[in-house]
Amino acid sequence: MSDLKQALHQLANPERAIQMARYFKTGKGEYAEGDVFMGLSNPQVQALVKQYWKNMTFADIQELIDDKIHELRFAGLLVLVAKFHKSSEIERREIVDFYLKNVKKINNWDLVDCSCYKILGKFLVNKDRQILYNLAESGHLWSERIAVVSTLELIRNRQFADIFQLSARFLTHPHDLMHKACGWMLREVGKRDELALEEFLDEHVHKMPRTMLRYAIERMEEGKRLGYLKQ
Repeated sequence: MSDLKQALHQLANPERAIQMARYFKTGKGEYAEGDVFMGLSNPQVQALVKQYWKNMTFADIQELIDDKIHELRFAGLLVLVAKFHKSSEIERREIVDFYLKNVKKINNWDLVDCSCYKILGKFLVNKDRQILYNLAESGHLWSERIAVVSTLELIRNRQFADIFQLSARFLTHPHDLMHKACGWMLREVGKRDELALEEFLDEHVHKMPRTMLRYAIERMEEGKRLGYLKQ
Protein backbone atom coordinates (compact mmCIF):
# COMPACT_ATOMS: atom_id res chain seq x y z
CA MET A 1 0.00 0.00 0.00
CA SER A 2 1.39 3.40 -0.98
CA ASP A 3 2.00 6.16 1.57
CA LEU A 4 -0.71 8.22 -0.10
CA LYS A 5 -3.26 5.44 0.20
CA GLN A 6 -2.46 4.99 3.90
CA ALA A 7 -2.74 8.73 4.52
CA LEU A 8 -6.13 8.85 2.79
CA HIS A 9 -7.48 5.98 4.89
CA GLN A 10 -6.48 7.80 8.06
CA LEU A 11 -8.87 10.66 7.20
CA ALA A 12 -11.94 8.47 6.70
CA ASN A 13 -15.16 10.07 7.95
CA PRO A 14 -18.03 7.51 8.00
CA GLU A 15 -20.77 10.10 8.65
CA ARG A 16 -19.71 12.25 5.70
CA ALA A 17 -19.36 9.12 3.57
CA ILE A 18 -23.10 8.46 3.95
CA GLN A 19 -23.93 11.98 2.73
CA MET A 20 -21.54 11.67 -0.20
CA ALA A 21 -23.02 8.34 -1.26
CA ARG A 22 -26.43 10.01 -1.50
CA TYR A 23 -25.07 13.04 -3.36
CA PHE A 24 -23.26 10.94 -5.95
CA LYS A 25 -26.31 8.75 -6.66
CA THR A 26 -25.08 5.36 -5.47
CA GLY A 27 -28.52 3.84 -4.84
CA LYS A 28 -30.03 0.96 -6.77
CA GLY A 29 -30.66 1.93 -10.38
CA GLU A 30 -28.79 5.24 -10.06
CA TYR A 31 -25.81 6.16 -12.23
CA ALA A 32 -23.22 5.36 -9.54
CA GLU A 33 -24.94 2.32 -8.07
CA GLY A 34 -22.70 0.54 -5.59
CA ASP A 35 -19.90 3.12 -5.42
CA VAL A 36 -18.20 3.29 -2.01
CA PHE A 37 -17.10 6.45 -0.20
CA MET A 38 -14.86 7.07 2.80
CA GLY A 39 -15.98 10.65 3.46
CA LEU A 40 -13.05 12.80 2.33
CA SER A 41 -13.42 16.31 0.92
CA ASN A 42 -11.74 17.29 -2.33
CA PRO A 43 -9.35 19.71 -0.54
CA GLN A 44 -8.26 16.89 1.78
CA VAL A 45 -7.47 14.61 -1.15
CA GLN A 46 -5.77 17.40 -3.11
CA ALA A 47 -3.54 18.32 -0.19
CA LEU A 48 -2.33 14.74 0.24
CA VAL A 49 -1.78 14.26 -3.49
CA LYS A 50 0.34 17.41 -3.53
CA GLN A 51 2.45 15.91 -0.76
CA TYR A 52 2.98 12.45 -2.25
CA TRP A 53 2.58 12.45 -6.06
CA LYS A 54 6.22 12.95 -7.09
CA ASN A 55 7.45 9.55 -5.89
CA MET A 56 4.48 7.52 -7.14
CA THR A 57 4.82 4.96 -9.95
CA PHE A 58 2.26 3.78 -12.50
CA ALA A 59 1.80 0.71 -10.30
CA ASP A 60 0.94 2.94 -7.32
CA ILE A 61 -1.52 4.91 -9.44
CA GLN A 62 -3.07 1.72 -10.81
CA GLU A 63 -3.60 0.46 -7.27
CA LEU A 64 -5.56 3.62 -6.45
CA ILE A 65 -7.61 3.62 -9.66
CA ASP A 66 -8.47 -0.06 -9.19
CA ASP A 67 -9.82 0.55 -5.69
CA LYS A 68 -13.54 0.28 -4.93
CA ILE A 69 -13.34 3.47 -2.82
CA HIS A 70 -14.26 6.58 -4.79
CA GLU A 71 -11.83 8.99 -3.14
CA LEU A 72 -8.89 6.67 -3.84
CA ARG A 73 -9.73 6.61 -7.54
CA PHE A 74 -10.06 10.40 -7.39
CA ALA A 75 -6.61 10.63 -5.78
CA GLY A 76 -5.08 8.34 -8.41
CA LEU A 77 -6.41 10.55 -11.19
CA LEU A 78 -5.08 13.70 -9.52
CA VAL A 79 -1.64 12.07 -9.28
CA LEU A 80 -1.85 11.27 -12.99
CA VAL A 81 -2.77 14.89 -13.77
CA ALA A 82 0.16 16.16 -11.71
CA LYS A 83 2.58 13.82 -13.48
CA PHE A 84 1.22 14.76 -16.91
CA HIS A 85 1.90 18.45 -16.36
CA LYS A 86 5.52 17.76 -15.40
CA SER A 87 6.22 15.25 -18.19
CA SER A 88 7.91 15.30 -21.59
CA GLU A 89 5.90 14.71 -24.78
CA ILE A 90 6.91 11.04 -24.86
CA GLU A 91 5.95 10.59 -21.20
CA ARG A 92 2.64 12.38 -21.82
CA ARG A 93 1.73 9.86 -24.52
CA GLU A 94 2.37 7.06 -22.04
CA ILE A 95 0.15 8.79 -19.48
CA VAL A 96 -2.64 9.24 -22.04
CA ASP A 97 -2.44 5.56 -22.96
CA PHE A 98 -2.64 4.66 -19.27
CA TYR A 99 -5.63 6.99 -18.82
CA LEU A 100 -7.51 5.52 -21.78
CA LYS A 101 -6.81 1.99 -20.57
CA ASN A 102 -8.61 2.88 -17.34
CA VAL A 103 -11.68 4.76 -18.62
CA LYS A 104 -14.10 2.15 -17.25
CA LYS A 105 -12.86 2.98 -13.74
CA ILE A 106 -13.31 6.75 -14.25
CA ASN A 107 -16.93 6.14 -13.39
CA ASN A 108 -18.50 9.28 -12.01
CA TRP A 109 -18.79 12.84 -13.23
CA ASP A 110 -16.29 14.28 -10.74
CA LEU A 111 -13.66 11.69 -11.72
CA VAL A 112 -14.17 12.61 -15.37
CA ASP A 113 -14.19 16.35 -14.79
CA CYS A 114 -11.08 16.49 -12.58
CA SER A 115 -8.91 14.72 -15.12
CA CYS A 116 -9.97 14.42 -18.75
CA TYR A 117 -9.39 17.90 -20.13
CA LYS A 118 -6.19 18.26 -18.11
CA ILE A 119 -4.77 15.07 -19.63
CA LEU A 120 -6.54 14.00 -22.80
CA GLY A 121 -7.74 17.45 -23.84
CA LYS A 122 -4.35 19.05 -23.33
CA PHE A 123 -2.64 16.23 -25.21
CA LEU A 124 -4.94 16.61 -28.23
CA VAL A 125 -4.62 20.37 -28.75
CA ASN A 126 -2.33 19.93 -31.76
CA LYS A 127 -3.24 16.35 -32.69
CA ASP A 128 -5.89 14.31 -34.47
CA ARG A 129 -9.12 14.09 -32.46
CA GLN A 130 -10.29 10.59 -33.44
CA ILE A 131 -9.82 9.44 -29.84
CA LEU A 132 -12.70 11.73 -28.82
CA TYR A 133 -15.02 10.25 -31.42
CA ASN A 134 -14.09 6.70 -30.45
CA LEU A 135 -15.05 7.53 -26.88
CA ALA A 136 -18.24 9.26 -28.02
CA GLU A 137 -19.28 6.19 -29.99
CA SER A 138 -18.59 3.76 -27.13
CA GLY A 139 -22.10 3.69 -25.67
CA HIS A 140 -20.47 4.04 -22.23
CA LEU A 141 -21.77 7.07 -20.32
CA TRP A 142 -18.50 8.07 -18.69
CA SER A 143 -16.46 7.60 -21.88
CA GLU A 144 -18.99 9.81 -23.65
CA ARG A 145 -18.63 12.46 -20.95
CA ILE A 146 -14.82 12.23 -21.20
CA ALA A 147 -15.13 12.95 -24.94
CA VAL A 148 -17.19 16.08 -24.29
CA VAL A 149 -15.41 17.55 -21.26
CA SER A 150 -11.98 16.93 -22.80
CA THR A 151 -12.86 19.62 -25.35
CA LEU A 152 -12.54 22.28 -22.63
CA GLU A 153 -8.80 22.54 -23.31
CA LEU A 154 -9.51 22.77 -27.06
CA ILE A 155 -12.09 25.49 -26.45
CA ARG A 156 -9.55 27.42 -24.38
CA ASN A 157 -7.41 27.35 -27.52
CA ARG A 158 -10.38 28.62 -29.58
CA GLN A 159 -10.85 25.26 -31.29
CA PHE A 160 -14.63 24.84 -31.32
CA ALA A 161 -15.35 22.36 -34.11
CA ASP A 162 -15.19 19.24 -31.94
CA ILE A 163 -17.56 20.42 -29.23
CA PHE A 164 -20.06 21.53 -31.86
CA GLN A 165 -19.90 18.14 -33.54
CA LEU A 166 -20.12 16.22 -30.26
CA SER A 167 -22.95 18.38 -28.91
CA ALA A 168 -24.94 17.81 -32.10
CA ARG A 169 -24.33 14.08 -31.71
CA PHE A 170 -25.62 14.07 -28.13
CA LEU A 171 -28.77 16.13 -28.67
CA THR A 172 -30.81 12.94 -28.28
CA HIS A 173 -28.74 11.39 -25.49
CA PRO A 174 -31.01 10.01 -22.75
CA HIS A 175 -28.95 11.14 -19.74
CA ASP A 176 -28.97 14.65 -18.29
CA LEU A 177 -25.32 14.30 -17.26
CA MET A 178 -24.49 14.48 -20.94
CA HIS A 179 -26.87 17.39 -21.51
CA LYS A 180 -25.14 19.25 -18.67
CA ALA A 181 -21.67 18.45 -20.00
CA CYS A 182 -22.48 19.63 -23.52
CA GLY A 183 -24.23 22.75 -22.22
CA TRP A 184 -21.27 23.56 -19.99
CA MET A 185 -18.81 23.28 -22.89
CA LEU A 186 -21.05 25.34 -25.18
CA ARG A 187 -21.17 28.02 -22.50
CA GLU A 188 -17.37 28.00 -22.48
CA VAL A 189 -17.44 28.61 -26.24
CA GLY A 190 -19.79 31.53 -25.67
CA LYS A 191 -17.37 33.11 -23.21
CA ARG A 192 -14.84 33.35 -26.04
CA ASP A 193 -17.03 33.75 -29.13
CA GLU A 194 -20.71 34.38 -28.52
CA LEU A 195 -21.42 34.64 -32.24
CA ALA A 196 -20.07 31.12 -32.80
CA LEU A 197 -22.30 29.83 -30.00
CA GLU A 198 -25.32 31.64 -31.43
CA GLU A 199 -24.73 30.10 -34.86
CA PHE A 200 -24.75 26.63 -33.27
CA LEU A 201 -27.86 27.42 -31.24
CA ASP A 202 -29.73 28.87 -34.20
CA GLU A 203 -29.23 25.58 -36.05
CA HIS A 204 -30.02 23.22 -33.17
CA VAL A 205 -32.14 25.03 -30.57
CA HIS A 206 -35.38 23.28 -31.58
CA LYS A 207 -33.82 19.87 -30.87
CA MET A 208 -31.79 20.73 -27.78
CA PRO A 209 -32.72 19.23 -24.43
CA ARG A 210 -33.84 21.98 -22.06
CA THR A 211 -30.97 21.32 -19.64
CA MET A 212 -28.33 21.57 -22.37
CA LEU A 213 -29.84 24.82 -23.62
CA ARG A 214 -30.07 26.39 -20.16
CA TYR A 215 -26.45 25.60 -19.41
CA ALA A 216 -25.31 26.91 -22.81
CA ILE A 217 -27.07 30.29 -22.55
CA GLU A 218 -26.47 30.93 -18.85
CA ARG A 219 -24.09 33.85 -19.44
CA MET A 220 -26.05 35.54 -22.23
CA GLU A 221 -27.88 38.78 -21.61
CA GLU A 222 -31.47 38.27 -20.53
CA GLY A 223 -33.16 39.18 -23.80
CA LYS A 224 -31.18 36.62 -25.79
CA ARG A 225 -31.66 33.96 -23.13
CA LEU A 226 -35.41 34.38 -23.12
CA GLY A 227 -35.48 34.36 -26.91
CA TYR A 228 -33.76 31.00 -27.08
CA LEU A 229 -35.88 29.56 -24.28
CA LYS A 230 -39.07 30.54 -26.10
CA GLN A 231 -37.89 28.67 -29.17
